[in-house]
Amino acid sequence: MTFNDVFKSSFLDKVSSFSMMDMVLALSLAFVLGLFIFMVYKKSFNGVMYSASFGVSLMAMTMITTLIILAVTSNVVLSLGMVGALSIVRFRTAIKEPLDIAFLFWSITVGIVLGAGLIPLAVFGSIFIGIIMILFVNKKTSDNPYILVVNCNDEQVEECVQKAITESVKKHMVKSKTVTAHQIELTIEVRLKDATTQFVNRISEIAGVKSAVLVSYNGDYMG
Repeated sequence: MTFNDVFKSSFLDKVSSFSMMDMVLALSLAFVLGLFIFMVYKKSFNGVMYSASFGVSLMAMTMITTLIILAVTSNVVLSLGMVGALSIVRFRTAIKEPLDIAFLFWSITVGIVLGAGLIPLAVFGSIFIGIIMILFVNKKTSDNPYILVVNCNDEQVEECVQKAITESVKKHMVKSKTVTAHQIELTIEVRLKDATTQFVNRISEIAGVKSAVLVSYNGDYMG
């Protein structure tokens, strides 16, 4: 092999055939849309603990996916090898918030669409999804659920508690019931009628009730 044969290799031919302008444009748009997804995630987050690293990973995932799709669409043989390589990748990080999965798929989808060259679809689709996320994720509701925890002596007292709750709240549901030798503990999800919590004092005054505690509840269980 001579020095001239090196410059005639198929590898360098592929480099020269690939458009640098397309790569720069696609990755620049991926960065902008990834940053937009990151800002929407930050704006609409209402979980327990905000993770800045997850937001940055959304932006990075958009750019990485775009890079992969650009490589795949430039070579059919490479696309088959890429599918085999990515099929062995396994992610073990647990997703706590259901909305995080939606943001992950959003980032991956934008990267795929940009890599395929469908720029208007990626831009307008991201804007539309972002508006929907901000409007509906942060939508406040007046019908907030509460958790009522009542400790009582026996089943007769429990019936009185259940009757008082039925008369005082709009809707209730028993989440758990723990029975021991000396007491019964009830965990009840309640929906208030007029946003008043005076009924808790009534339940506490029932003979045989040891304690009645009302706590705010956002509808999600922590795993």
